[in-house]
Amino acid sequence: MQAFQSNYSHRVIARIETDFDDKFGIPRQSGLIPSLHSRIIFEPEYRNPDCLRGIEDFSHLWLIWQFSCVERRGWSATVRPPRLGGNTRMGVFATRSPFRPNPIGLSCVQFVGVLQDPRLGPILEVAGADLLNRTPILDIKPYLPHADCHPDATGGFSTPLVEKQLQVNCPAELLHRLPSSKQTGLLDVLAQDPRPAYQNDPQRIYGFSFAGFEIHFRVENETLTVTDIFFNEL
Repeated sequence: MQAFQSNYSHRVIARIETDFDDKFGIPRQSGLIPSLHSRIIFEPEYRNPDCLRGIEDFSHLWLIWQFSCVERRGWSATVRPPRLGGNTRMGVFATRSPFRPNPIGLSCVQFVGVLQDPRLGPILEVAGADLLNRTPILDIKPYLPHADCHPDATGGFSTPLVEKQLQVNCPAELLHRLPSSKQTGLLDVLAQDPRPAYQNDPQRIYGFSFAGFEIHFRVENETLTVTDIFFNEL
C-alpha cells in the first residue's frame, strides 16, 4: 500500500497590499466591492515575468492565501458564523471561518492588469479582494467561467443573508480628506455595513483603519453617518 504524507509545507509566493490594516471593515466576501483595488507583490523567487504569461486573457483569478493574523488555539468541529449573530453553531467545513485545521482562504478577484516595477518586478493589480494588508499568497489560479460558475448552486445558511446596503452620509469636508482614488472604495465599504451582525447601538461610534486613515461612524436605522476621518500617524 502506498504511503502518503500527513504533513505538507507551502511556499509564500507573494503578499497582497490592501487598504485594510486590521480585520474590521474588510468585505465579508471577495467580489462584493470591485472599487477596491489591490496590488500583489511577488517574492523575489517568483518575479519572473514568464510566471504571468497569458494571465491577461482571464478576467478573474482565484487567490489561495493564508490566514496570517488568526490566533491559533487548535480547531473546533463547529464555529459561530458572524452573519448568524455569533450564537448559532455550524460545522467548520460548512463555513468560511478562519478557525480551521488548515488556515487557508480562497478568494475570487477581478484581474486589472500587470504593472512592471524596476525594483519589484511584475506587480499584479486586482479588484474586489477581501484580504488584510500583507496577507501571504500561496497560489494564483485562473477563474474558468465554464467550470467554476454554477448558476444552479445553492447557498445553504447564507442564502437569506442578502447583503442590505446602508444609506451612507459622509460630509464632503470629511470625505475630501481621503485621496480621490480611495473615496469610492470607502463609501462602498461603509454601504456594506462593516459592523458585527450582533451590534446595533445607534449611539455607538465605530472606528476602523482604511488606506492609512481612521474612519469613525455610527449607524441609526438604515443610515450610516461618518463622524470623523483623520490621518493615522501610527
